[in-house]
Amino acid sequence: MSDGLLDPEFRRRLEALRRHLVSEARSGAAGEGAAPRRGSGAEFREHRAYAPGDDPRRIDWMAYARTGEPLVKLFRAEEDRLVRLVVDASASLGFGDPSKIEIARRLAASLGYLAMSGAERAQVYVARMEERGSGLSAVGAAHRGRNAFAALCRELSALEPSGSASLSRAVDGVLLRATHPGMLVVLSDFLDEGPVLAALARARAASHDVRLVQVLAPEELDPALEGDFALQDAETGGVLDVTVDASALTAYATRLQSLFSSLRSWAGTHGASYVRLSTRDDLEGAIRRTLSRNID
Repeated sequence: MSDGLLDPEFRRRLEALRRHLVSEARSGAAGEGAAPRRGSGAEFREHRAYAPGDDPRRIDWMAYARTGEPLVKLFRAEEDRLVRLVVDASASLGFGDPSKIEIARRLAASLGYLAMSGAERAQVYVARMEERGSGLSAVGAAHRGRNAFAALCRELSALEPSGSASLSRAVDGVLLRATHPGMLVVLSDFLDEGPVLAALARARAASHDVRLVQVLAPEELDPALEGDFALQDAETGGVLDVTVDASALTAYATRLQSLFSSLRSWAGTHGASYVRLSTRDDLEGAIRRTLSRNID
């Protein structure tokens, strides 16, 4: 069955990538993900109800015989892991064919699927400004297990690009809500003049495993323009009259490369990953690079 974002064949290919979804960040809450320090003498802590996607080998069959309910054993040295998916839903993400928001939704769905099918949790945060100044316009539920994947996809499918976004405020909003660190994936075009790198540094200081995924349209990477244009800002509605010639294109390319360089440098310095792709690039390749902690 297709969920509208990932067809069954694509999900089958994703299964081969599940083992690569290993985060250095652990939330510290009890759960099913084995922490590096766990040993053969790990102390039993409690039971949790079995969820589709959990390893059946972790079921306490004696408890099942007593209660009739499948329960998973949790140990004190084990920790729950949460993949937080911060999706930029500002108006600029509506650009391109396919649009940047479409690719961001599919990437977020793929990473969420990998997390949930591996018995981790996934949660969607929508980066878009609200009237009261919050950087987050919506915060989804923390989903676990394959049966909850459809709900995650409904949240992502409902995202429509509009208004403006402040990635720095969005990241700070996530940090305010995060009781424990985890994997923090930011999917955006990063065409944001705000202090996003400073906010991301705060996320790393809080022990989050940060993955940056930059989605751009081919026309943004290599604009084929020449002449006089009235360019409208998709987020503010402002109109700017410009003359596009060779010098203007060179200046644009220089600024774009400077943005790439700053994101790449930040990722390298802070132990994060940075993946950049065009909306027409191979999606599976971008997912592989994200899981492999690439710095493009």
